[in-house]
Amino acid sequence: MLDVEDSEIFEKPTRGLVAGPNLRYFRRRYFNKAEVAKHNTADDLWVTYLGSVYNLTSLAQEYKGSVLMKPILEAAGQDISHWFDPSTNDIQTHIDPLTGCLKYYTPRGRFVHIPPQLPRSDWANDFGQPWWRQSKYEVGLLSSKTRLIRIINTLTSQEHTLEVGELESMWEILHRYLPYNAHAASYTWKFNGVNLDMDKTLEQNGIVDEDHDFEQLNMDPELFTPALLLYFNDDLTEL
Repeated sequence: MLDVEDSEIFEKPTRGLVAGPNLRYFRRRYFNKAEVAKHNTADDLWVTYLGSVYNLTSLAQEYKGSVLMKPILEAAGQDISHWFDPSTNDIQTHIDPLTGCLKYYTPRGRFVHIPPQLPRSDWANDFGQPWWRQSKYEVGLLSSKTRLIRIINTLTSQEHTLEVGELESMWEILHRYLPYNAHAASYTWKFNGVNLDMDKTLEQNGIVDEDHDFEQLNMDPELFTPALLLYFNDDLTEL
C-alpha cells in the first residue's frame, strides 16, 4: 500500500531512532469502526464492506447532486456489507417480479452504477467497472477486533489511551500516537521492562488480550488496560 521505492521506506537509525518505516510515507493498514464513522459527509465519505474500508469521496463529487448518490450518502460512515453477496463480492441479486429477470437487490433505492429496472435511453454504461469493483477506493482493512492500550511517556508523565486493532503492528500503533507526540519514534517502547519489537503486534510481543477473561469474571476490562512505557532516547527526531 506504499507507493514509494524500497529505499525510501526504511531509514537508517539516527541518534537512538531504531530503523523502521519512513512515517512521512507510512499508511496504516487497519481502521476501526469509530474512525470510519467520522467520515460521514458528501465531502468526506467512507464506507466499509466485506472487511475493507473504502473512501468514496471522489465518487460523491463525480455524481454530486444525482439522486443515485442518495443511498450511498445515507450510508456514509457505516458498514454496507449487507448490500453484498460474500460469495461473489457483488451486489446481492433477486428475481424481479415485474420482468422475471435476475436483478440487483437494492431495497434502499437504486444507486450509482446500478442499471435501471427497465431499458432506458439515458442509461450510460460506459463507466467501465462499477465502483464496488474498483480497488482505487480501498484505503485499508476494517479491524475485526480492537482493544485499548495505554501509552505513558516517562519523560513528561503524559498518558493516552488508544483503541487499536489486534493485528496492527507496533509501527502502526506508533503512527496512531503521533498526534499526541510528534517525536514518538525517538523513544524506546517497552512493556514490563522489555523492549518491544516494532514489527510485531501486541500479542506477538507478549501483551495478551485478556478482555474476554475479565468479562467472564464480570470485571471491567478497561480497569486493567495494559500500559506501554516510552523512554526518551535523547534525540529530537520528528516524524
